[in-house]
Amino acid sequence: MLEFCRYFFGEGTEVEFSLFTFAHFAPILLMLTLIYLIYRGRDRLRDWQHEDKLRYVMAFILIISDMSYYWRLVGMPALGPNPIDNLPLGVCGWAVIFCSFMVVGKSQRLFDIAYFWLLSGSLFALLTPTPLTYAGPTRFRYYQFWTEHTMGYIAIFYMIFVHKMRPNFRSAVRSYVALLSFAVIAYVVNTMLPGANYLYLARPESAPSVLDILPPNFALRTGIIVAVITLMFFLAYLPWLVKDRKAKAAVQNA
Repeated sequence: MLEFCRYFFGEGTEVEFSLFTFAHFAPILLMLTLIYLIYRGRDRLRDWQHEDKLRYVMAFILIISDMSYYWRLVGMPALGPNPIDNLPLGVCGWAVIFCSFMVVGKSQRLFDIAYFWLLSGSLFALLTPTPLTYAGPTRFRYYQFWTEHTMGYIAIFYMIFVHKMRPNFRSAVRSYVALLSFAVIAYVVNTMLPGANYLYLARPESAPSVLDILPPNFALRTGIIVAVITLMFFLAYLPWLVKDRKAKAAVQNA
C-alpha cells in the first residue's frame, strides 16, 4: 500500500503524458459536456430547491482540488515543498479560489476576475498542460490538475447560464489591471529566487508548451505575452460586446 501511494502521488522520471492524445482530450470533452448540460438545464437548475447546495458542492470541489496540490507536496518530501516552484503565484490557482467564493456568495466582482483570468490566461493550460509531462492518468497529479482547471470553467458558465451573470467593460479593465499587478509580483519573485519562473515570464519551460514559440529575450518575451493577453481579454469580452450592440440596434429600430 505504501508503495502504491508513493507511485500514485509521485511523479515519473520519464514522459507519461503526451499532448493531443485521448488522455489530453478526454477531460476537456467531459468539461464541455457538463457545460452543455448546464446550459440545457439552466431553467430547472435555477428553480431547483437544492440549487444552493449544488453551488456549495462545487465550491468544495474547487477548494479541495487546489489545496490538494499543496497537501501532496507536503506529504511527499521528494516532491517539495520547494519555494522556487510552489509559491501560490499561479493565475489558475487563484482563479479557482475566486470561483469557489464566487459560487457560494454569487459574487459579481469575483466572477469578473475569474471570467477573464480563466478565458485569457488559464486557457493555455488546457491547450498545453505542461505540468503533466511526468504525471499521466495513473498519477494523482493528472486528476488534480484536470479537476482544478476544468471546474473553474464549469463554475463560470454555471453562473452565466443559471444566474445570468456577465462581465462589462469596467470589469474587464479591473480584471486586466489586477492581472498586470499579479504579473509584477511574479516578476519580482522571479528576480529574487534564482530558477523561479512564475507566469513563465523568466524563460520557456523545459516541457513542450505553447510558450515555446516565444523568444528567450525577457523584454520581447514579456511584450508578446502582454499583447497576447490583451487580445485574449478582448476576445473574451467580444461576445458580450456584440450582444450589447445588437440589443441597442434592436431598440433603436423598434
